[in-house]
Amino acid sequence: MAQLFFKYGAMNSGKSIEILKVAHNYEEQNKKVMLFTSAIDNRDEVGYVSSRIGVRREAIPVFDDTNIYQMVKASHLEEEVYCVLIDESQFLSKEHIIALTKVVDELGIPVMAFGLKNDFLNELFEGSKYLLLYADKIEEIKTICWYCHKKANMNMRMVEGKPVYAGEQIQIGGNESYYPVCRKHYFNPPIKGNN
Repeated sequence: MAQLFFKYGAMNSGKSIEILKVAHNYEEQNKKVMLFTSAIDNRDEVGYVSSRIGVRREAIPVFDDTNIYQMVKASHLEEEVYCVLIDESQFLSKEHIIALTKVVDELGIPVMAFGLKNDFLNELFEGSKYLLLYADKIEEIKTICWYCHKKANMNMRMVEGKPVYAGEQIQIGGNESYYPVCRKHYFNPPIKGNN
């Protein structure tokens, strides 16, 4: 039975490499997948899923007006789609998430959405909020705190080496802009050079 999966993790938890691995595993068995990513993420290039270890792959960019359900349905009529994969799912809208539920419920195709749960202010992203509400299965992809050995469950935005706790929700960046941190170090980050 097809299900909607939400796999979330803090920055640097390996979400993008995981989604690329899942796509590879299906395709190695000649099973078609559709790989989507938010058009907001332009770190590498719009329409690409890129991991920090250097693996990248072209994907279908999701814009505000993208009708994911119709795209999957049309492709599925041409050739069976075995799985739909979504990277950077936190940037999707409520309408996009509802479309993903229709892919599962009406087309019978499993959907795996990968993304952040919370932003640098510890507020839910719109896509994450609705995935938490509608997903059949929710799984955390774990990573460790930038400053200690504890599990990182928050994302700290950095500007010139210092944490910031105000600003726009969306600012695309990698290690230069965000650290995965535990709760303790989110609220009390070490002074540079001290752990």
